Amino acid sequence: MKNKLSLSFLLLSTIAFAQPADTLKLQVGTLATLSSKGYQPLWTTSNRFGLLSDEGADLATYAGIWNTHTFPAGKHDFRIEYGANIVNSHHFSQVIIQQGYVKARYGALEFRGGRFEEILGGIDPLLSTGSLGVSGNALPIPKIGFALPEYTPVPFTNGWLQVKGQISHGWMGNEQSMKRAWLHEKTFYAKLGNGPFKVYGGLQHFAIWGGERGDFKLDRSWKGFFDVLFVKEADDGSVGGEILPNRAGDQRGLIEFGGDLDLNDALWHLYFQVPFESGMGIDIRNIDRVGGLQVTLKNHNWLDRLVVEFIYTKQMEGFQKAELQSYYNNGVYASGWEYQYRSIGTPLFLNRYRGANFLPVEAVDWRKDNSAEWGNKNFINNRIVGGHIGMLHRYAPGITGRTMLTYTRNFGTHMSSNPITAMPRNQVYTLHEVSLALTRVPGLLLSAGVAVDAGGLYDNVGGLLGISYQLKGSKK
Repeated sequence: MKNKLSLSFLLLSTIAFAQPADTLKLQVGTLATLSSKGYQPLWTTSNRFGLLSDEGADLATYAGIWNTHTFPAGKHDFRIEYGANIVNSHHFSQVIIQQGYVKARYGALEFRGGRFEEILGGIDPLLSTGSLGVSGNALPIPKIGFALPEYTPVPFTNGWLQVKGQISHGWMGNEQSMKRAWLHEKTFYAKLGNGPFKVYGGLQHFAIWGGERGDFKLDRSWKGFFDVLFVKEADDGSVGGEILPNRAGDQRGLIEFGGDLDLNDALWHLYFQVPFESGMGIDIRNIDRVGGLQVTLKNHNWLDRLVVEFIYTKQMEGFQKAELQSYYNNGVYASGWEYQYRSIGTPLFLNRYRGANFLPVEAVDWRKDNSAEWGNKNFINNRIVGGHIGMLHRYAPGITGRTMLTYTRNFGTHMSSNPITAMPRNQVYTLHEVSLALTRVPGLLLSAGVAVDAGGLYDNVGGLLGISYQLKGSKK
């Protein structure tokens, strides 16, 4: 591991200083976490792209470098962006490349490859409970792909119609029930309007496919790729000959829609996400969703931004005559919608790895377990009803704060043997963080926070304390 770490720093140094930098940024820091139990309160570690471990006491030290080079090329600039962030945690025993990527953009089109932080859709990355698709809760999945990362005007529409989207191919690794599985990811969004009021809508589609478990191997051919790409009904080897073919892989997605209103004193952003685990879930009768209102104040004093959100996921496509769905679970891909033991989507959905800390359930080590018995059992709480408030505010110049207040009513899954299903439970998750930028030492930031969780699932109190230093290069 030391050799890999030294090589990573050598490569980064070579790239960063081989030519004049446009926007070079270096950052080092440490975050200490401590809790009253052997695991952390929810918002202490969730939606931080796997930066912090869930251990009761830990220290995460990180070093990162980011840079962007822009080459003027007439009407459209050509831009290269790269970055890496290396983290040491788990009591100094684990070193991971939390980010490591290269992006190349010409005009609006971008090629990207590697591990990089990305939130899909209109969810607030700091204040929301998290997207039902990719929330930033898990470590970024390594992938390559093409994207229109920002809304781009469609020709001949005079700016009334704008689109964005991306398509990616990723690698899920070996800490899955199906080893060496691949990720297919694509999104498409359109926005209508060129005045102060705009509406938007989009679709996100994800599939984990291919992979193997012992002698059990699924289709990884080009035909298999196109079956997943076009969501075709096909037999990828996961069903018997007497059973009608299903869609290849573990597929899911969401529909998102909302609007923006830009006024003199505030920007209002309304959004709704409706999940589906099968094609039949794309239906007006589907009432499961995350919905929210984000208000960004322009002439702020104390409050900068406010998010009010609700979540309801009890229906599980129950309006259809076919079998009920179980969000984030799958029979063949038993680990479901998780990566490195964390939910890829909303952290409010509870998997066995975290639930084993406070419930009578068994965590599964996917690196060693090759059995099929865990199908549809990994996420043990995906039927919830809840409300949430998130706030960004400031106390004085250089002193800012973030507050998260979440209440949920948890109903487990449809399995009667589930301990939460048998006895639904209320739970509250809270977090308050404060950051202090020291004006006498530009780039130095101190942070502290306290989190309190309480309810029928567990009670826990935790704190975090951090220090970071950032050095920015000037444009040339």
